[in-house]
Amino acid sequence: MHRIVRSRWAVGAVSLAAGAAIGASLMAASPERQQSQGQLPGVLRRAPVIPIPSVAAAADLARYQADQVGTSRATAIMKYGFPSLSNIKARESYVVCYEPRTRTAQWVLEQLSERTLRGAADRRNSDFKEDDSVHEYHRASSADYRGSGFDRGHLAAAANHKWSQRAMDETFYLSNCHLFLQNPNLNQNAWNNLEQYCRKLPQHYDNVFVCTGPLYLPRQEPDGKMYVKYQVLGKNHVAVPTHFFKVVILENRRGEVELRPYLMPNAPVSEKMPLESFLVPIESIERASGLLFVPNIMKKTNSLRAITAG
Repeated sequence: MHRIVRSRWAVGAVSLAAGAAIGASLMAASPERQQSQGQLPGVLRRAPVIPIPSVAAAADLARYQADQVGTSRATAIMKYGFPSLSNIKARESYVVCYEPRTRTAQWVLEQLSERTLRGAADRRNSDFKEDDSVHEYHRASSADYRGSGFDRGHLAAAANHKWSQRAMDETFYLSNCHLFLQNPNLNQNAWNNLEQYCRKLPQHYDNVFVCTGPLYLPRQEPDGKMYVKYQVLGKNHVAVPTHFFKVVILENRRGEVELRPYLMPNAPVSEKMPLESFLVPIESIERASGLLFVPNIMKKTNSLRAITAG
């Protein structure tokens, strides 16, 4: 059964302890860019124009100038705001916030539509590659993952961006993929099921936004104390997350917004487990990740429905 939380201004706070407990229990158990506004697809025309600059693929956002307005695909993707404002890079079809310290992304944000999910792009024509927009001191290399026993998964899934070969190729930047060090059992089963579920949502909602990222959650050791421990790989010490989150923001034709926050451990998970069992309070992800979703959403709507398992 779902527990539905309705709020005009905010969703009630839930302690980080609840999120950590959930994590512990789990461990146990654009279309091609157009030249004019009139040519933009309907979903982009309906999105409000956000005052951020247009940016080229793999380029850092420039400082905002007064009266500067962006109409790029990044503007549409970021309708509900940036979860954070550091090391942000806009790609052809997603936006990533990179964390140099862990050599991983802090979050990746996509906007899915039936149009972007279809196309002739083929992942067999794409190869994993270093992100040369990241300083060599702070980026991972393919050598870091050899013999690690982990899959190189994607935060922004390649199958989400079939509309353009360039867009799909950019999902193979190591700043989006090899940083997502999934346990093979998770990558090939439960997480894949969640990705496929997200790809079905544009059939039922006008706008689908998906924010995905890693978490490094504490767990209690035999001495009774809580520690945050995670493995690092290769000479660049690429961090292996303890968990992954996926926050799905859904918008219907009436402008109502639905929030579905998922949390999965970076450990073997049975593909038979229902996706509902991975739903958690959004506050637990916000507290653990240092990101904020609800305040940004509430700036755009007074009708928010947050769904968690209960």
